[in-house]
Amino acid sequence: QAQFVESGGGLVQPGGSLRLSCTASRNIFRAFAMGWYHRAPGKQREMVATVTKNGITNFPDSVKGRFTASRDNAENTMYLQMSNLQPEDTAVYYCNVIIPRDDYWGQGTPVTVSS
Repeated sequence: QAQFVESGGGLVQPGGSLRLSCTASRNIFRAFAMGWYHRAPGKQREMVATVTKNGITNFPDSVKGRFTASRDNAENTMYLQMSNLQPEDTAVYYCNVIIPRDDYWGQGTPVTVSS
């Protein structure tokens, strides 16, 4: 049973922005650092952001300076703000705990960057 629900994806032109949201149960959200992941077509899922329980973030070089992440512990919600999106950001975006658990994956939210 999926523990995370992602939303906010869509179609955006290159250079555009989107904000994704992720909700989880309180028990999970409070206990773990969290991560955003994406799976591009034909590729493996990879991490695009991590957020510790107190909000410290980390990003791979591919998105650093374009993506920011935050969490609202009171609302059990995490956000991914994506700016200056590029076609290579096209993927399904997921959230999970920082060491992903197979039984936590949700459906993800698709992001398509295209003109």
